[in-house]
Amino acid sequence: MHELIQNAIDALSFGSLYALFALGIALIFGIMGLINFAHGELIMAGGFALVFLGHPGWPLLILGTLGVTVAFALATERIAFRPVRGADPITLLVTSFAVSYLLQNLAQVLFGSVPKTTNLSTSLAESFSIGGVYIAKLDVVTVVATVVLLVGLGLFLGKTRIGVQMRAAAEDFRMARVLGVNANWVIATAFALSGLLAGVAAILLVAQTGVVTSTIGSSPVLVAFIATVLGGIGSLRGAVLGGFILGIITVALQAYLPLELRYYRDAFAYGAVIVMLLARPQGLIVAKSIVTRV
Repeated sequence: MHELIQNAIDALSFGSLYALFALGIALIFGIMGLINFAHGELIMAGGFALVFLGHPGWPLLILGTLGVTVAFALATERIAFRPVRGADPITLLVTSFAVSYLLQNLAQVLFGSVPKTTNLSTSLAESFSIGGVYIAKLDVVTVVATVVLLVGLGLFLGKTRIGVQMRAAAEDFRMARVLGVNANWVIATAFALSGLLAGVAAILLVAQTGVVTSTIGSSPVLVAFIATVLGGIGSLRGAVLGGFILGIITVALQAYLPLELRYYRDAFAYGAVIVMLLARPQGLIVAKSIVTRV
């Protein structure tokens, strides 16, 4: 029973982190129809911000990191994506890949290919025990941060004017513009929110690993894409659900696969995702915008 509870806690922590990754992708796709593979480089920017900011205190560290990722997100939107906004989806996809590779190579030129270390993980690496079950402080922080962000994002989208405009744009962007929604403002806000999510994800990810490289965002953006497709591309709730399901599958395979097969954990996990998509190709939750387009 203790082992089962321990695995459930690990799955909740992994799922929370994966849900944060996926939300950043789903937000942009819902409004622009763009799979932003450069989202991983926002996480990378947040990681390097953590390295070079040092440890001036948690409030300043968090605010500084979030400021960097939001600024990077707004800059990529204004410089790279706004000029090609009306282009076909293939052009948008190629643009996102180009931005991703550009930022990765720029980071290698500026900071080198040697991993940078940070002591961020030392203060969160401790665990505490409840009834014989050991819970890492970082797991608690990850889950709490995800819940706070999900609730905050839900309130923002449901209670604020710009949030309602974003929801309208996600369902029918052309009609929203006809009704007076400012496209530049709505899209910039979506990118800013994705930068905020990337900043929080960077803090949690670097706290787990303790190192930052120019490719630190490559794996998270792949996980985010898979979770988004699994949950239902274009659906924020689907992205969250897909993230948690992928986290559960990953932890379950790590815990119960034979030792000689655990090296292939990710292959089995993605195989399980393929099986689920074969049964439900549209994903677990179909976004209204997808229904409208169909």
